[in-house]
Amino acid sequence: MSVLGLTGSLGMGKSTTAKIFAEEGIPVHDADATVHRLYEGEAAATIEAAFPGTTVDGRVDRRKLAKCALDDPVAMRRLEAIVHPMVRAAEERFLAEADQNHASVVVLDIPLLFETDGDRRCDAVVVVSAPADVQRARILERPDMTEEKFAAILSRQMPDAEKRRRADFVVDTSKGFDQARAQVRDILARVAKMPPRRG
Repeated sequence: MSVLGLTGSLGMGKSTTAKIFAEEGIPVHDADATVHRLYEGEAAATIEAAFPGTTVDGRVDRRKLAKCALDDPVAMRRLEAIVHPMVRAAEERFLAEADQNHASVVVLDIPLLFETDGDRRCDAVVVVSAPADVQRARILERPDMTEEKFAAILSRQMPDAEKRRRADFVVDTSKGFDQARAQVRDILARVAKMPPRRG
């Protein structure tokens, strides 16, 4: 089973590309969606203990948590120490199930793939990219997004150029949905001929 890591900076079209892989019949593990689920239940009590006042009705209030942790590197590390092992456990369950179902390829959709050394768990990495002006326009269209927020998020992510340099494959989403789908299909055809790299 080949494991593809899927990553890309904010506004590059990673979610759309993950959806295309899923539509092509590839099992996709979404790390962000897993975090959302953990915040709704399993991780809430531990996060409340570490960051009092950040949960409401047994669920993490993301805005309150962001105020506590987002701009504080020490708090951020404390939060990651709680959440990352739970996300990894969910990922391992996903991989075991995909293996049992004889999947030939799976995708791990991880926003901070390189930043957390997640690429070491993959046979190849797909980076979703677009020109900086396209990315900027997409992001600033989002509700509640400001120039300051955009700059803060980008500062925590590896630069796009470095991601592309380290990628095995790049999907350029600036040319529309059909082009992105064609690129994904080409990647899957090439991955089918690749020897596994992990281990």
